[in-house]
Amino acid sequence: MNNKYYSKDEALQKAKLYCAYQERCHSEVKEKLYSFGMNKKEVDELLSELISDNYLNEERFAILYAGGKFRIKQWGKVKIKYSLKQKQISEYCIKKALAAIDERDYTKTLEKHFNQKLKTLKAEKNIFIKKRKLQDYLLQKGFETSVVSKLIATV
Repeated sequence: MNNKYYSKDEALQKAKLYCAYQERCHSEVKEKLYSFGMNKKEVDELLSELISDNYLNEERFAILYAGGKFRIKQWGKVKIKYSLKQKQISEYCIKKALAAIDERDYTKTLEKHFNQKLKTLKAEKNIFIKKRKLQDYLLQKGFETSVVSKLIATV
């Protein structure tokens, strides 16, 4: 990354710009501050200042991240949850983020993926292989096993 050492004030200004550009999670900002040559104590102080100035908000980040991954990449809740855990987001924020996804839109997206994949499997004669491929595809997209199983039972 960046090997230049910044003073605490310079690092704070750079971190504010970094956070203002787009929503960031704590771990991303922490990593950025360490790349500025900050020590643990300075990083903790700067993080708390960014939080108090509302540049950093884990809950806001989680909700926006989950919404974006659902709308743009059309990920299911399982995949979104796993991705948020990778970013060290708290369980509370993950639950709030997943709850913010509209259930009707979620169901429509699942059904859209199901129908698209089903069309590509028209040539598959073996019903068990067809169901398995459908299931694997939907699970890979991050949809819940229970929801996928109910939908595949309709084939």
